[in-house]
Amino acid sequence: MIPRIAFAAALGCLVGAANAQDKLPLIKIVSTGGTIANTPSGRLHAGEVADAIPALKKVARLEVEEVIRVGSSSITVENWLTLSRRINEIFAREAEVKGIVVTHGSNTVEETGYFLSLTVKSDKPVVLTAAQRQFTTLSSDSPKNFLQAVRVAASDDARGKGALIVANDLINAARDVTKNISYRVETYNSRDLGALGFVDEDRVTFCRAPIRHAAPFDVARLQALPRVEIIYAYAGADGSLIEAAVANKAQGLVIAGFPTGSGTPAMDQAVKRVAAKGIPVVMTNRGGMGRVTDTRASEARPLIFGDNLTPQKARILLMLALTASKDPAELQWMFQKY
Repeated sequence: MIPRIAFAAALGCLVGAANAQDKLPLIKIVSTGGTIANTPSGRLHAGEVADAIPALKKVARLEVEEVIRVGSSSITVENWLTLSRRINEIFAREAEVKGIVVTHGSNTVEETGYFLSLTVKSDKPVVLTAAQRQFTTLSSDSPKNFLQAVRVAASDDARGKGALIVANDLINAARDVTKNISYRVETYNSRDLGALGFVDEDRVTFCRAPIRHAAPFDVARLQALPRVEIIYAYAGADGSLIEAAVANKAQGLVIAGFPTGSGTPAMDQAVKRVAAKGIPVVMTNRGGMGRVTDTRASEARPLIFGDNLTPQKARILLMLALTASKDPAELQWMFQKY
């Protein structure tokens, strides 16, 4: 039999812990699957992953919701629309939620993040995280990345910075970040722009803030987006893939061009033919770093220039932009702004 004094002390500790937990910020975990929740024997529910990380209980109150459970290579545009609508709904209806963490596979987390930065109508943090190593494997980065993402979502300083990708102690803007390495944990990099900040053991530190405008597009009533294809430039490319994409009902094209912002002469001729039909063509850079702008104004090339967006990010912006306008000048303005 437990003495009354000891019982009362234990009860007091439990009540105190419960009260302390109630004062923590509420963070919603919106799960999509991916390596961060994967094990050699199958993919876990995000709630199981969260339960296995005791340190989370000291950071936030968590509510876990699974929207989809797939590997990131299987993510579709329809999944993006579903995810964006659900996040907008949470922020509109659940005022107590301070931020949202999206657990995701690593291959396309940068694309999902950029889509959310263009479509989520709230300045509250949307933090995406992923892992390179499965949850139960040796030296997994899954628990730490999960914990760090929650810490960033709970930080007052994360508000108003658009969608963020948090992994390997770094905070990157979803617009800027790219997965650069196949399996090593230091894969996420914002190339020539650099990270926004750091997640240390004792604090979340932002060193800069993105100034590109976010969330201009409303997808609440959209069931699909215009089809946009990416065409890669390489020595000897003849432009047939450009023609084939348009024949297959592409409503816009992104050229992953040479680093100077062009294709082959044959590709350039094909671009002129499809642009004359009203198909917008965005020129980007296959090299991975640097800006693509109109440096040959005297040639009057019928292109929209993708600035420093990677081809896969330019595709997302063009798909969304085409829901608002097909005017080349208006589309170019959007690429300069977003």
